[in-house]
Amino acid sequence: MKKLTLLALTLSALSVGTGCHRNTRESAKDDMEQAGDKVKDTAEDAADATGDAAEKAGDKIEDATDN
Repeated sequence: MKKLTLLALTLSALSVGTGCHRNTRESAKDDMEQAGDKVKDTAEDAADATGDAAEKAGDKIEDATDN
């Protein structure tokens, strides 16, 4: 999850950084907010996937110990 979050932050910082030179201040602010939202969404998706994987692993362990 940490790797995914860091990758998303890096990519968003690069894309916002190159766009700031061409856009007005307001437009750059909007771009940054959108990039932040995307990073947040990506982190939430990664957390959900991690939770789902842990739940599946727990179910498998529970099934194995029931027999």
